[in-house]
Amino acid sequence: MPHVPQQAVAGGVPLARPGLARGLLTACRPRQWLKNVLVTAAPLASATLFTPFGLWRTAVAFVAFCLAASGAYLLNDAADAARDRLHPVKRHRPVAAGVVPVRLARVLGVALMALAPVAAAATGGWKLPAVVAGYVVLAVSYTFWLKHQVVVDLVAVAGCHVVRAFAGAVAVEVPATSWFLVVISLGSLQVVAGKRQVELAVNGTAGTRGTLAGYSAAYLSQVRSIASGAMIVTYCLWALRQGTGAAAVAYAASIVPFLLIVLRHNLLVDRGAGEEPEELALRDRPLQVFIGLLALALAAGIHVLPQVELVSINFVAGW
Repeated sequence: MPHVPQQAVAGGVPLARPGLARGLLTACRPRQWLKNVLVTAAPLASATLFTPFGLWRTAVAFVAFCLAASGAYLLNDAADAARDRLHPVKRHRPVAAGVVPVRLARVLGVALMALAPVAAAATGGWKLPAVVAGYVVLAVSYTFWLKHQVVVDLVAVAGCHVVRAFAGAVAVEVPATSWFLVVISLGSLQVVAGKRQVELAVNGTAGTRGTLAGYSAAYLSQVRSIASGAMIVTYCLWALRQGTGAAAVAYAASIVPFLLIVLRHNLLVDRGAGEEPEELALRDRPLQVFIGLLALALAAGIHVLPQVELVSINFVAGW
C-alpha cells in the first residue's frame, strides 16, 4: 500500500491533514495584507476615508484585495512548489512543505480570486469590481508568464501595487491625479527593485527566481536610484503646490519625512534587509517614525489646518 504522507486513511477516504487549516491560513499570507493598506491612500488624501461612505467603500476594497492577493499567493505557491522546496526559506511554505496539497492550493486560489470581484460589487457599482478583476488578470499573468521575463517582472509587481492604490480612488469615487499615480508607481518600482537586489545578494543567481540570473546588483541599484530620484522630485513638485497659508507649510514640511523614508529604505536594502518589504514597516522603528511624521504632516495639511483657518475666518467675519 503506498504511503500517504501527513494524513490517515479511514475506509478509503483520506482524513484531514494535521495542521491543514493553519497551513491554509499561512499560505494565504495574512501578513502580506499590509500591502493592501494602499487602498486607503486616495481616500485619506481626499479627506473621505472617515466618512460613512468612504469608510465602507474603502473597507470593501481592502477585503476584495485581501481575497485576490491570497488567491494569487496560493496559485503562485502551487505553481512554484517544486522550486520552492530547493530554497532554504521558501521550502517551509505550507504548499512546498506538503502541509497543503498542491491541488487544494490551486483550487482555493482560483476560488478566492474569483470571489474578489464579487466582494467588490458590494459597493453597488461596476468600477471597483472591474479594477479588482484587472488586478486578478495581472496577478495570474505574473504567476504563469510575466515573472519569467527580465525587467517586465519588476514592472508587473510594481503594477500590482499601483492597481491597489488606484482602486482606493475608484472605491470612493475621487479622481486619481497624475501626481498620485506617478509617486505610487515610482515608489513601488523602488521597493520591488530593492527586493530583487536583496534576493540576488542572499541567494545569488542559483535562487528559485529564474529572472535573478538576468540582473546584476549594479543594475538593480541603478533602478532604485532612478526611481528614488524621480519620486522625490515629483513629490516635492506636488507638495509645494498644495494648500494655502498654514496648510501650505504643512505640505512643504511633509517633504522632510518623505525624503527620510526613501533614504531609510535605500539604506536598509544596502544592508540586505529588503527581501520582505512589509517586514520593514512592521519592524524598523526609524522607518515607522518617519511614516508617522509624514502621516501627521499630510493630515495637518489636508484635514486639520484648512478647518482651523475656516473656523478662524468665520469667527472674524462674525465678530
